[in-house]
Amino acid sequence: MQNPYLPYPVRIDDITVEAEDKSLKTFKFVFLNDGDEEKYAYKAGQFGELSIPGKGEIPIGIASSPVEKGFVKFTVNRAGVVTTHLHNMKVGDIMGLRGPLGNWYPWELLEGKNILIVGGGFAFTTLRSSIVYMLDPANRPRFGNIDVVYGARSPGMLLYKDELVEWEKRDDINMHITVDATDDPDWKYNVGFVPPITEQKAPSGGDDTYAIVCGPPIMIKFTQPVLEKLGYAHDHIIMSLENRMKCGFGMCGRCGIGKELVCKDGPVFTLDQINKTPREY
Repeated sequence: MQNPYLPYPVRIDDITVEAEDKSLKTFKFVFLNDGDEEKYAYKAGQFGELSIPGKGEIPIGIASSPVEKGFVKFTVNRAGVVTTHLHNMKVGDIMGLRGPLGNWYPWELLEGKNILIVGGGFAFTTLRSSIVYMLDPANRPRFGNIDVVYGARSPGMLLYKDELVEWEKRDDINMHITVDATDDPDWKYNVGFVPPITEQKAPSGGDDTYAIVCGPPIMIKFTQPVLEKLGYAHDHIIMSLENRMKCGFGMCGRCGIGKELVCKDGPVFTLDQINKTPREY
């Protein structure tokens, strides 16, 4: 049995600069040892610990999708010691990957349902994983309508730009891209914060419609009443509290909200579950 505290050795296979200020990079990792990719079997919504010897480790949502084989992707915001060191690493460098950790979006429950995805900023990672998963030809018939509201501060801060363009061209997903502000005269999408754009563009709630929300706490805070206004019941609003992830096992206790340990019991919770805990946002 794999020691959960022992990282899998991985090699950086590719690095994509996502943001115009270079604060966000997507790292594509390949496993060094035969069989490790199969052991690292994850589902959309889970996270991993990126481990750098001598520096530490950081919990990051998995950006690749289970239907994508041969690699695993993470999009990393440069913010501290570990992330800054990772941003300075090169293709070919070796490091560690621990996990997969946490729970995931409830895909069996969501089967046959309409899905609204609401994301903001660099928290779009596990949502990217989810979209790729649902749009896979083998999975797309399992879900109803798919609507996506995704926002960033500016056009240059949007993640996965090429994929956003491709998704917008499809007729089996409705993309609603927005930025807080822009002076780009060629910008053809929405301008405004995610909550009001969600109110304008998102479908109404109901028994057959679920919302998946992941973003900064302030976005979640102001998106919740919008979804309630649109008729989404609290057990139909699924949130990822990625900002609370720490050690991955709930051992350090720093991820606790009430009796829940986000690393162990989450990071995915329904709003109905969150209502039973101290306010997290």
